[in-house]
Amino acid sequence: MQPSRPHNTKTAPQTAPATAPRWLLPTLVGYSWASCKADLLAALVLSAMLVPIGMSYAEASGVPAIYGLYATIVPLIIYTLVGTSRILVLGPDSALAGLIAISILPLAAGSSAHAVALAAILSIITGGLCVLAGLLRLGFVTDLISTPIRYGYLNGIALTVLVSQLPKLLDLTLPAGSLWQHLLLLGQALGQVSWLGWPSLIGIGCLSLILCCRYYRPRWPAVLIAMVLSTLVVYLMSLSTMVAVIGQIPQGLPSAQWPQVSWPEVQRLLPAALAIALVAFADMSILSRSYAQRLGVSVYPNRELIALGLSNLGSGLFQGFTVSSSASRTPVAEAAGSKTQMTGLFSAVLILLFLMLAPNLLSHVPKAALAAVVIAACWSLIEYRAVKALYRLRRSEFWTSIMCFLGVAIFGVIEGIFLAVGIALGLFIWRAWQPYSAVLGRVDGMKGYHDIQRHPEAKQIEGLLLFRWDAPLFFANQGQFRRTLQRHIAQAQRPIRCVVIAAEPITDVDTTAAEMLCELDQLLQQQQITLYFAEMKGRSKDWLRHYDLFQGQPQRFFPTIGRAVNQYVQDFAVDWLDWEDRALADTSGKSI
Repeated sequence: MQPSRPHNTKTAPQTAPATAPRWLLPTLVGYSWASCKADLLAALVLSAMLVPIGMSYAEASGVPAIYGLYATIVPLIIYTLVGTSRILVLGPDSALAGLIAISILPLAAGSSAHAVALAAILSIITGGLCVLAGLLRLGFVTDLISTPIRYGYLNGIALTVLVSQLPKLLDLTLPAGSLWQHLLLLGQALGQVSWLGWPSLIGIGCLSLILCCRYYRPRWPAVLIAMVLSTLVVYLMSLSTMVAVIGQIPQGLPSAQWPQVSWPEVQRLLPAALAIALVAFADMSILSRSYAQRLGVSVYPNRELIALGLSNLGSGLFQGFTVSSSASRTPVAEAAGSKTQMTGLFSAVLILLFLMLAPNLLSHVPKAALAAVVIAACWSLIEYRAVKALYRLRRSEFWTSIMCFLGVAIFGVIEGIFLAVGIALGLFIWRAWQPYSAVLGRVDGMKGYHDIQRHPEAKQIEGLLLFRWDAPLFFANQGQFRRTLQRHIAQAQRPIRCVVIAAEPITDVDTTAAEMLCELDQLLQQQQITLYFAEMKGRSKDWLRHYDLFQGQPQRFFPTIGRAVNQYVQDFAVDWLDWEDRALADTSGKSI
């Protein structure tokens, strides 16, 4: 099924106008003055948050702060033109900051200009991959990332970025190294008093203010307040020589240019681009689906994938870096009264005006305050309560999440992402390879036939084995199907004369499984055991006909398990009276 193709609007006319994806400013169709005023007011609130966060995530990504504004402006404009979500806000993201920094900084060799070029080409490659995946309708790929796996890699990314920002927060200089080496060096540095000073006081103060506001005054614009107060402290107390600040930033609009990067560097960035594209779209998919459900509209993953790709292509061409949807700024836009995607366009215009008219207002922003913003964002990424709940709900998924977390923390963010996807594929294969199966019996007073493991009181019919396989039959699990069925036959208390496969869960049968069924039928015939199928879906039955299996034997297939049981009782003259028949007989006797 392709959810991105709106072919079913006739069945749901009430949502068709809101969900039909239209390109090129879809929100302008029927756009009213009331919506315009609401979007403009929301843009004023959103822009005040976008500026400091964009600069903070730029620093965390390994490029100068101004490029965070470029990576904010261009995606907002492009997504307004081609995006399908009414409320989504795109821009620099804390979950991607660590991925970008780890990917480009080893290649940049300390050059800020080269880091900018590497970040831009990484955004272009990521955008191209997203557009290609969207055109190929590969939006379903993100379904491979389950919630426990997402918790694991987000926790790992949050820890990695948090540790990388702590030296900036505390004005420490640490050599390059792994996450665990950084933690060790941080522990040694904190044991000394030399880190205490104005930079660390400003950083810790900003972080404390943001976290306190988050818990006690969640409606306050904590990030904006922290940035304004820290900038005023630096400016009024003339601390620019003692505290690292952003400094002079370029005035005017971002210019379009192709990043000057060598082909070997592009090749080295390809795995990182693939991982970043997967993470960016996974986050965007989850967020867009959540808001689509809240707003009562549909989501079109392939269109969103293309929109994300075009936004990243534009960001890279205008000296920005990779962006995604924001789980922190999208709620701000909604709470501020945003009605349409024009909020993003208005926000981009406001930031452009700010860069053209008053760029020097940002020159005294301390970098420690930017680090505090990133650390606070990473703190909100950590899903410790959800992981704790997984331990209580399902231990296997808890350990899957922990493995993904350790993979990111030990091997690195890029390797950890691919490890997470590998674990997801492995779990999928394992569950399809080892599906649940059951022997069925009849329970007095209950309709149908039920698993005897869950209902030990269930009665089995002498000489009959009712076997249910809860998965499609294909090459990976056909051997397990055969072995499980033969084991149940061998362990039966009395000799089995007939096997009925309760085939409703078997939605597909491939050629390998078909060969197995043919061989199994011949083996059972040698043992004088009859093989029946009950409740098999028409498509699966069509496949068996296509494979020339059981041709001319309609008595092998029954619409219900009850009909198959009745046929067995009749063919083998088994002494069996169903509880429903007994109840009917009792009722008939009383009526006489």
